Amino acid sequence: MKDNRSIFNFSDETLRLAEQAKQAMSEQAARIARIAEYNEQKVLKAFIDCGIGESHFTTSTGYGYDDRGRDCLDEVAAKVFGCEDALVRHNFVCGTHALTVALFGMLRPGDTMLCVTGIPYDTLRGVIGINECSGSLREFGINYREVDLLPDGTVNYESIAENITDDVRMVYVQRSRGYSLRPSLTLDEISRIADIAHSVRSDVIVMVDNCYGEFVQYDEPCAVGADIMAGSLIKNAGGGIAPTGGYIAGKKELVEQCAYRLTTPGTGRELGCTLGHNRELYMGFFAAPRVVGEALKTALFCASLFEQMGYKTTPTVDSVRGDIIQSVLLGDRERLIAFCQGIQSGSAIDAAALPMPGAMPGYDCDIIMASGSFTLGSSIELSADAPLREPYAV
Repeated sequence: MKDNRSIFNFSDETLRLAEQAKQAMSEQAARIARIAEYNEQKVLKAFIDCGIGESHFTTSTGYGYDDRGRDCLDEVAAKVFGCEDALVRHNFVCGTHALTVALFGMLRPGDTMLCVTGIPYDTLRGVIGINECSGSLREFGINYREVDLLPDGTVNYESIAENITDDVRMVYVQRSRGYSLRPSLTLDEISRIADIAHSVRSDVIVMVDNCYGEFVQYDEPCAVGADIMAGSLIKNAGGGIAPTGGYIAGKKELVEQCAYRLTTPGTGRELGCTLGHNRELYMGFFAAPRVVGEALKTALFCASLFEQMGYKTTPTVDSVRGDIIQSVLLGDRERLIAFCQGIQSGSAIDAAALPMPGAMPGYDCDIIMASGSFTLGSSIELSADAPLREPYAV
């Protein structure tokens, strides 16, 4: 009996390229496995230290007063993320929502938000007021400036300090590349930004959009100098099990301000029933380090395979990664659409669906999305998406 049996009828050439790709990525894959194992231990210790038990999975309704499961999950997340406090809630509908709650929770009229990683991700531009949108930060008298990235897509560290004027309340950092092709930020780079910002003014808030970045490295942004961060549970931190939700984590007084925006001033985190979601959120958070490790290996394999076939990828197979996103520059619209349709046809869910480009809220061009996910829109499961614009990178 053959040891290399396969259900799918891949060509010999494809199998040869795949084997070469695996060999080329072996060293990086081993490094990813070591990080995943460390983060699994970190999460396990937090569960043990917080005494998590069956009773924490109990549901609550109505106001949700004294929901022990909800409150202890906040404690678990704070320990794992290396910060003072956290809000982990199914009420956050997406990562952009968690970021929005944090921004409105901490910024006041007359404050300036300074983004030091170039223009933020598409869906946040309406929140800030870069794109005209009712209810934006700009409508509430909150100003926005940004520090452009250098031509190679890296952070312009020399320009950060000179842009932190007296009106700047927040230095904002987007860790992930999103749909841009600039490098995602590593923790060393985030730490350097935080050090620069706090050297100018100790009271300036360094906030990190940590979406796609959780458990990719040994630590998280708040453990290396950031004051607060936020992300989504339908990405890394939910482990593909949490059906919805997000988190905000960081300094206690800042998390409290965010809690007052999530619910109401004066009640904050004391309100919010969990409706039976606690068990899924705990399970997802517990599984997240291993799931993120596997997602990274998949991204690594994609880079290695497509580099073998002559395509440009970013990050490359030998790069240090700051998030789970892998980009492949396909070069034209037809290849981009075909790639996404191919991913969909090989997915466990909705394999018969045919993705087509279309308009989506928050984006300035058509988007194509392929996702055979058990949780709709989950980016920690296998997915492929892209804006239909140059350089047609998926």
